[in-house]
Amino acid sequence: MPTPYHGPVIDAHHHLWDLGLGCYPWLNATAGERGGLGDLEPVRRNYLPEDYCRDARNQNVVATVHVEAGWREGDCIGETQWLETLDEERGVAARYVARVPLASPDAPALLERQAAFPRVAGIRDIVSWDPDPARRFAARDGMMDDPAWRAGLSLLPRHGLVFDLLIFPCQLDDAVRLAAAFPDQPFILNHCGSPIDRDAEGMQRWREGLRRLARRPNVAIKISDLVAYDHDWTLESLRQVALHCIDCFGPERSMFASDFPVASLHASFDEVYDGFRAITADLSASEQSALFFGTARRLYRLDDVSPAGGLPA
Repeated sequence: MPTPYHGPVIDAHHHLWDLGLGCYPWLNATAGERGGLGDLEPVRRNYLPEDYCRDARNQNVVATVHVEAGWREGDCIGETQWLETLDEERGVAARYVARVPLASPDAPALLERQAAFPRVAGIRDIVSWDPDPARRFAARDGMMDDPAWRAGLSLLPRHGLVFDLLIFPCQLDDAVRLAAAFPDQPFILNHCGSPIDRDAEGMQRWREGLRRLARRPNVAIKISDLVAYDHDWTLESLRQVALHCIDCFGPERSMFASDFPVASLHASFDEVYDGFRAITADLSASEQSALFFGTARRLYRLDDVSPAGGLPA
């Protein structure tokens, strides 16, 4: 009989922001839509630890990983410094994935500064690019093959940092080459590889590309924000994507995450995690534990997190 997961949860991907700081240009009212996510107006509001705790209150979240949230260019350290001012007793943002522009001449120094914060466990420098300007996150194509960018990436292992990889399906083969070129660098693919083209051809291209990338043992995946490109989602449509990710990478290289508050554009927090529980109810207890807790704990160095913990109400 299917048994939904009831153990501790590490949310491996979410964001916090204080719009009063004026540091998030992509959330300005004049910025327009971004990346195919739809109208961003509902998330143009402060999202702080107490907001996250309210949304996650029913889901037994014991710790979270904060991922850089599009802070203004030229001040990536500023976001980490701001996170350090927040309430650290809640378990929210127990680890950070910080931003460093890896192609910058300043990348070595910036990585040193970021790595000096004990909660920084990873780096993200978004490389998502699409021929359609309305979809793009990255400023230019081909960043994963750029020698200067790769030189910056090559410095991460000395700091023990993972790299969070945000790309579109048309870039999956570029990511295969990247992972092969840096076999000692752990990569974590964000948001299932962003399956944005939802027609049969687009989804087949995503499925095949994802399986090729999964053959690289140094790549793991976040099953997160399944609703970003599936605005009229059903549990069955989410199931098909999530189970393909798990089939490709296995539970030991897969983890669940909310991508809140971005995912709130199309689903509630409970809908996200109740969906994960329903989708994986047929898996073994150990497989479920890896997906909801163990994989994130291992890859983001969260050994200090107790399974018996929990966020405040």
